[in-house]
Amino acid sequence: MDSNYVKSAQAGVAVNTLIRRVYLWMSIALGITGLTAWVVAGSSWAINLMYSNTFVFWGLLIAQLVLVFTISGAVRKLSFGTMYMLYILYSFLTGVTFSFIFLLYTKSSIASTFLVTAGIFAVMSLYGYITKRDLTSWGNILLMALVGVIIASVVNFFLKSEMLYWIVTYVGVFVFVGLIAYDTQKLKALAGMEENESTSKLALMGALSLYLDFINLFLMLLRIMGRQK
Repeated sequence: MDSNYVKSAQAGVAVNTLIRRVYLWMSIALGITGLTAWVVAGSSWAINLMYSNTFVFWGLLIAQLVLVFTISGAVRKLSFGTMYMLYILYSFLTGVTFSFIFLLYTKSSIASTFLVTAGIFAVMSLYGYITKRDLTSWGNILLMALVGVIIASVVNFFLKSEMLYWIVTYVGVFVFVGLIAYDTQKLKALAGMEENESTSKLALMGALSLYLDFINLFLMLLRIMGRQK
């Protein structure tokens, strides 16, 4: 049998295995986040604790940032088991802070927005997986746009400008839609380079990236589609 054919087949298996792990772990995190948000929103004690105490709310947000930077910045140092536990903890804390959406928006609009987000995610992730076009140039543009969205969001926290709010929202939708395709293609390219236990870490980092893309796209679309109570 031709050695090139064997290598190509092995590479294909490696890519498929990696992508399956990524989608599985991303789905687990989304499930934890959604369930946690729903449970916390139904607990008056938890809501009062979180939203009546500024330190608790900001402490949760800071903890989420610390976890993301820890997972991303210490890949080589942390064991896979530790990374996975931090990943699950992050999805849980995200659910706690996202409980506000069940207080602010109707359940039907949350559900419909989630379905739309899932549909967009599926299409763009599939595009990133099958396209022959190199999306590297997308990454640079999208990352710069993402930085702009973050800075504009922080500025608008103080300005309270409705126009800037909607500009950030629509630009944010564009950014995260593009990042889904870009991150998927990047994972596919990296899969062939890993043939040892680090594959699990790679898959977990990919799951975290796509999870963040999904969550942020969902929030941006919820601003547009969500019906407030």
